[in-house]
Amino acid sequence: MASTHRAPIEEHPDLMELHARHERAAVTPRAQMIEALALLAGLYLAASPWIAGFNGFTTLAVTNLIAGIAYMLLLGGLGTSYERTHSMAWAAVVIGIWTCIAPWVVAGDVAHTRSIISNLITGVIATLLALAAASAARDRTDNARGTRPGAREQRTMPGDR
Repeated sequence: MASTHRAPIEEHPDLMELHARHERAAVTPRAQMIEALALLAGLYLAASPWIAGFNGFTTLAVTNLIAGIAYMLLLGGLGTSYERTHSMAWAAVVIGIWTCIAPWVVAGDVAHTRSIISNLITGVIATLLALAAASAARDRTDNARGTRPGAREQRTMPGDR
């Protein structure tokens, strides 16, 4: 009976090529810019109650602190876990949208001019950055399949020329 030795899955050529492609994508200027801006947006969101001066509204202050930290953790790790960016970016989109509507949704009377303006601007920026990260992940997936980003697959019917 012959014994067979199998290499660990981490040494599989396809998996090694996939990791190398993700590492190359993580060092692009676009990915680095998105990551840096996302970190700044998350940091501002977490600190915005104290920066914009609505820290007396405790429910919104706590909401922004938690959402800002979550946003930084989701999109701030683009460089280290770029292959999982797509799902994390969509969760960050939800946080950005939540930031926009939070002044009207959280408990208490917190919808004041400062909190509304701060949350709307930060929420829109956070949402756009998260969509850019999701787009980068989609473009990377399309390129891996050999299609151009944004190109639609042409299907032909039998008899078409």
